[in-house]
Amino acid sequence: MWFKNLKLYRLAPEAKLTIADLEAALEPLAFRPGGSQDSQVSGWLPPREDSGLVYAQHGQILLRLQTEKKLLPATVINQASKARALQIEEQQGYKPGRKQMKEIKEQMTMELLPRAFVIAHDTRIWLDTVNHWVAIDAAANARSDEVLGLLAKSLTPFPIVPLHTDLAPASAMTLWLSENEAPAGFTIDQDTELRSTGESRATVRYVRQSVDADEVRRHIDAGKQCTRLALTWNDRVSFVLTDNLDIKRVAPLDVLKEHQDAQAANEAERLDADFALMTGELARLLDDLVAALGEIKADKS
Repeated sequence: MWFKNLKLYRLAPEAKLTIADLEAALEPLAFRPGGSQDSQVSGWLPPREDSGLVYAQHGQILLRLQTEKKLLPATVINQASKARALQIEEQQGYKPGRKQMKEIKEQMTMELLPRAFVIAHDTRIWLDTVNHWVAIDAAANARSDEVLGLLAKSLTPFPIVPLHTDLAPASAMTLWLSENEAPAGFTIDQDTELRSTGESRATVRYVRQSVDADEVRRHIDAGKQCTRLALTWNDRVSFVLTDNLDIKRVAPLDVLKEHQDAQAANEAERLDADFALMTGELARLLDDLVAALGEIKADKS
């Protein structure tokens, strides 16, 4: 159950989250299937079948947000609206105007929604009350924004703050590449992206290919910065760091996979072991990464 992506935030220093209070806060927005006219519904679900809305162990908390969305393509609505408009034109003797066409589209949307396909996706959230990390397993900003929005409705005061570092990730990654040396505990892997800071936004990508130091320096001298860099931490976890301080393609390496397999007895125990292993390793990785980027700044907003 390792997270594949990490959208990173911080728990506010003054945040005090108890399991009972968190359960009570999430319950009003627990997931409930949508009605026939609901295009999208979201809510909290138990992260494990036998848990409440909050799964916790040793100060590490796992939450699960489920969203169901009905797929109703605009082309389907337009086709149905045109057919309905032709019927109305025959009845009233003239084509529907712009206002009437808008009403027809709205009506057809309501009629088609109950027959639309439904897709569901889960998003998992890790709250580290020991080290004050918050990580959302999401690759896109829209997905993490959805999580933060529902958390803001559930938790008062809102306990999550942005993560700031003294050194911008793009500047740090560019420096590591130019010197061909990662910070202590990290090694540089083969995937790299360099992008121009000028209007052209010219981009060079290296995929599964080691980067020549002299070639990188030429790109840097030409005004490019590193915006994505594949790294490995302590030969235990590989990932890709972006200029937005997002962590993507998180993967435990063989030394951790062997430990995972040894812990598996049943699904419940597997989740316990995986969650304990993941949170322990990632908390140390994040501490080392932030140390390499500088001390955390207070939110200036």
